[in-house]
Amino acid sequence: MPANFESAIAHIKSLYPDEEFIPLHEPKFIGREKEYVADAIESTFVSSVGAYVNKFEGMMADLTGAKFAVATVNGTAALHMALLVAGVKQGEEIISQALTFVATANAISYIGAIPVFVDVDMDTLGMSAEKLQDFLSSHCELRNGFTYNKVSGRRVAACVPMHSFGFPCKIDEIAAICAEWNIALVEDAAESLGSYYKGKHTGVFGQLGTFSFNGNKTITCGGGGAIVTDDEDLAKLARHLTTQAKVPHAWEFNHDMIGYNYRMPNLNAAMACAQLEQLPRFVENKRELAGLYRDFFSSVGIAFQTETADAQANYWLNVLLMQDRGERDAFLEVTNKSGVMTRPAWTLMHKLPMFRDAQHDGLQNSLWIEDRLVNIPSSVRIA
Repeated sequence: MPANFESAIAHIKSLYPDEEFIPLHEPKFIGREKEYVADAIESTFVSSVGAYVNKFEGMMADLTGAKFAVATVNGTAALHMALLVAGVKQGEEIISQALTFVATANAISYIGAIPVFVDVDMDTLGMSAEKLQDFLSSHCELRNGFTYNKVSGRRVAACVPMHSFGFPCKIDEIAAICAEWNIALVEDAAESLGSYYKGKHTGVFGQLGTFSFNGNKTITCGGGGAIVTDDEDLAKLARHLTTQAKVPHAWEFNHDMIGYNYRMPNLNAAMACAQLEQLPRFVENKRELAGLYRDFFSSVGIAFQTETADAQANYWLNVLLMQDRGERDAFLEVTNKSGVMTRPAWTLMHKLPMFRDAQHDGLQNSLWIEDRLVNIPSSVRIA
């Protein structure tokens, strides 16, 4: 085993001394989770209507600075709904990134839209504004105020950048480009709760932003998601669609659109509220961990990914960049065999059979990152 691998394993174990096996990211329940969940049970409102759903939506709006928040059953459902209320139609195109979790591309497919993938920046691991502009300038044109792909002939209806591993991408530049081309901007902020770019929380730079509260996220309620927006009409539509598009009435069941059973249950919202109360403490703790990792890995010659000057990242999952795929695979093998959970980046979307025919821009940086990226244990270290 190379000396720097051995010392890396020893260092990670020293940061989690009470763990026989060190997971990649485990939840911490150190607040009022049990109290709030018990209260929700006592209220008998355990499904998609209840005081904690309303409280959670208010807390999310306050945290992000958005005017409105809509609680959903998970982050994928949030993104699906956000794209739907943004006006994307079946057969239209959505520009996203290939370096992302499959849920991003799946949500695009739920509408019957077609994903197009552009490259990421090396310093953010998120969508490159420069590559987005290059793609639009080279392959698209404005017709009657809308953007069309000259290759496929389809309208480009939306853009979905993702803040990879909690590192904010250059979202203000992306927003400006989308405005220039009249493309709806929907942020996939699933991994970036508690992350800020130029003083603004992620998720609020476009028409809509979406978040996830899956079990491996910075805070969790088992599942759960949220949509945030400043547009009251979009928020009302999202809330309507996620509750089966039921027309409000004391006893009648009338529905005026195709709806979805996508609202967050009150039980999950109760846990989410308690977790949100701990978010500042969790993010502070995770940023402290990132600093310890940064100092150590710089001393042993392994590249550690850090936030850009304009960003304040939550460091959801800490990122190493190895020399090449061979070194990456060797590190993955020895760490996991030693009881330290590590994992590579997701398989790039255009390599999956469902999206193999998707148009892309070559994805040079994404391919380089895929060969080298390793996520290392990033759990909050609070007993």
